[in-house]
Amino acid sequence: MTASASASHPIDSERMPWIPMGPPGLAFKPLRFFRDGWMYLFRLEPGTRIPRHRHTGEVHGFNLSGRRQLLDTGEVIGPGTYVHEPAGNVDSWQVVGDEPVVLHITVRGAIEYLGDDGQVLKRVSSADRLETYRRWCQEHGEPFLATCE
Repeated sequence: MTASASASHPIDSERMPWIPMGPPGLAFKPLRFFRDGWMYLFRLEPGTRIPRHRHTGEVHGFNLSGRRQLLDTGEVIGPGTYVHEPAGNVDSWQVVGDEPVVLHITVRGAIEYLGDDGQVLKRVSSADRLETYRRWCQEHGEPFLATCE
């Protein structure tokens, strides 16, 4: 059954498993995919570091649990803190303390991971995240729960 475009589409994220994102310590629960972005819960284990990256669109992040440190400013972001990153923002950060960080993030555009010289080493788009999720669901026999625009 296909839901109407004007109908609500609740997703019980508690029923959704954490899906590995590649490097150890990173996992996500996708909630919604847009043509130009995605919305997901993002879990990072203690000590995990997010390498230097640039956002081609704006990002909205809300810390649900754990603490992370923005490496460019030293600022520590804890539970209940909202962070807006405008398009073009370049940053890196890491989980601090011994509790995992869980974020609710909405990403518009792509994420470009950067080398020391600023060269783009890897680019991740909405289509890439969607494919990671679809492939994982197929390989593990799990239902596809996220919504797509």
